[in-house]
Amino acid sequence: MKNKELFLNPFSKNNPITVQMLGICSALAVTSKLEPALVMGISVTVVVALSNVIISLLRNTIPTRIRIIVQLVVVAAVVTVVNEILKAYAYDVSKQLSVFIGLIITNCIVMGRLEVFALANKPLPSLIDGLGNGLSYAIILLVTGFVRELLGSGSLLGYQVVPNKLYEWGYENNGLMILPPMALIVVACIIWLQKARQK
Repeated sequence: MKNKELFLNPFSKNNPITVQMLGICSALAVTSKLEPALVMGISVTVVVALSNVIISLLRNTIPTRIRIIVQLVVVAAVVTVVNEILKAYAYDVSKQLSVFIGLIITNCIVMGRLEVFALANKPLPSLIDGLGNGLSYAIILLVTGFVRELLGSGSLLGYQVVPNKLYEWGYENNGLMILPPMALIVVACIIWLQKARQK
């Protein structure tokens, strides 16, 4: 598989959320606002890419019996580093994401890519695969966060974008958009659009 196809495949035919139905939990939990969705998307991308490379480098030395344990240790180490960086440079967002950053360790997307791809491929393809899957996951989170924050709060990244004039004319924010079930509905709409486009 060529590197370009390897990178682009997760954006359409093999998207982790809309096709494989993986990682939907975080899409429900962190997308009521755009900022935490963005940070979570970047964090997962970094974790998948780095973990893929590390496991790929170690693939010939990992005993089959303990491969899952080794993968968990590698992912946990990378997640810990990412979490500490977030605490140092984006403390407020780190507090908003709280436990969800730690849960990247058990994210199906991360473990799936390690098991299916990194254990069988060289470091460069593994890096490209990790970046493709991480970024395609991040895009779904960003679209969901964009729609929910815009319609639910009238803002984006904390800045009000709906003009006050609209509120004076009777426009109201849709409070339902901030509730977790709406994340599922927005993701379902994205899945429907993707399926309709790819008949």
